[in-house]
Amino acid sequence: MTGLPTEFPDFGLTPEQRRLAVRSHYYERPGMDGARGEIWCYSDRFSYRPGDTVRLRVSSTAPRFAIEIARDGASETKVFQQAGIAARWQDTPDNCSVVGCGWETAFEFTIGEDWPSGGYRLTLTVEGRDGGPIRCHHILIVLPKPGRKPGRILQVAATGTWLAYNTWGGSNHYEGITGPERNQYSPTVSTQRPWCRGFVALPDDAPRVPLEVAMPPKTVPRYPHMEWAYATGHSKKYASAGWASYDSHFFRFAERAGYQVDLACQHDLHFSPEILADYDCAVFVGHDEYWTWEMRDAVDAFVDQGGHAARFAGNFMWQTRQEDEGRKQVCYKYRARAEDPVYRGGDVTRATNSWEAPEIGRPGCKTFGLNASNGVYAGWGGCAPRGVRGFPVYRPQHWAFAGTGLYYGDLLGAESHIYGYEVDGLDYEMRHGLPYPSATSGAPDGLEILALGMACQVEESPDVPLEDQFFGDEDGRFIAETLYGGASDENLEKVRYSNGMIVNFRRGKGEVFHAGTCEWVAGLLRRDAMVERVTKNVLDRFLGP
Repeated sequence: MTGLPTEFPDFGLTPEQRRLAVRSHYYERPGMDGARGEIWCYSDRFSYRPGDTVRLRVSSTAPRFAIEIARDGASETKVFQQAGIAARWQDTPDNCSVVGCGWETAFEFTIGEDWPSGGYRLTLTVEGRDGGPIRCHHILIVLPKPGRKPGRILQVAATGTWLAYNTWGGSNHYEGITGPERNQYSPTVSTQRPWCRGFVALPDDAPRVPLEVAMPPKTVPRYPHMEWAYATGHSKKYASAGWASYDSHFFRFAERAGYQVDLACQHDLHFSPEILADYDCAVFVGHDEYWTWEMRDAVDAFVDQGGHAARFAGNFMWQTRQEDEGRKQVCYKYRARAEDPVYRGGDVTRATNSWEAPEIGRPGCKTFGLNASNGVYAGWGGCAPRGVRGFPVYRPQHWAFAGTGLYYGDLLGAESHIYGYEVDGLDYEMRHGLPYPSATSGAPDGLEILALGMACQVEESPDVPLEDQFFGDEDGRFIAETLYGGASDENLEKVRYSNGMIVNFRRGKGEVFHAGTCEWVAGLLRRDAMVERVTKNVLDRFLGP
């Protein structure tokens, strides 16, 4: 922890504003910017192939806007711009985050046949009523053209998690304005709304979730990312999901390092799983929490048939369902057993609960080797806030660590803080100083645990008053109830302490590597040489000669 500041950053908020930044539910909505004016947009789909038409739905207080489109890769490449496009203010239903905004198309354009696959950032600009510019951002995914692509990586953007955290319009899978008291999260969220502020573009100094503070003893934890969001007008969830915080950093790294990388999204896995068959290596990064059964089927089939899946991501937690041809995502989460209709009739294996729920019968480890319910929190709040920051290495001789110079007991990625803020793990046992999956872990045959860190399901609280705890023991009691049939204190102790791991295993004709942490991309963003070396080792092996 040497070299870290001992004071929390100050974003000019009062103590009451700092409390509101963490505790209150604030979100983007039409009219929120008042007299200055505003512009918002979304597109009819997440992803497009060359030659497809994009229908852009725009609501603006100004009568005309300009648009610029740039590919966000190793370098930023402008591909389109136009000014003087007509726009108008469009009425938005109060429950737009659930049913969609329903705006009419304001502008159409065609994806160029020569646009390489990748993430394309749209910047829409209008003149505010004060004469200054007002901007909004949107992201489009341009898919690769069909056909076999040896030597290329397919990165899959975590659009299920983006949707779950998107605060625009008031409700997501965490907080909301639904229910009789207008204070419940929504089990249904719509794709047909703008992304919240910070999901597409961020300044370089935007804090990440894990604490970059060496907290003195008996310090009450704070949440700089939420304080910064409150102070700067960004979504409080910007650091939890989105292109800007996660997926973009891997894509830029891969191109900088000389890899050829294409981009798709989870919705493509669901509706067009054959896209994986064109590749030898598929990559999943960042905070990657929400998946459908069909998305998992696509990855399992890909690996069984000889594909290689590299997951540099954490928190493989919830099953979702798609409705309305992919325009709505359903996840009842903590309320699933009480409210999800499939429990009252239907295929209960498709319940939108934790993958580890016994009635679903498909723990996350069956696909990626690790479970969210054996992992979760590290490096923030009251969960190991002074923890190791990197992965303690147990099997340095493994091929993934070649050329790193790592020894047994070394920390991988501590300088760049890759361990956190949510991690995936397994039940394990120690033999002769090495970790092995326990007999009841459910781990795939032959799985090797390469690195292993500590995590918590419950916020430790001896020095943290209840009113200052962010998540307390609620998640721990939910997991205890899910795994052990009840949320008793006795069962809570079975899940209180957990872990995060790096694992590797073969299945069928293929292979899986999983670094189970959301923050692996922080090592790529911060140019950590060891983290880059491990990433390249995995990609080089999985792409073959």
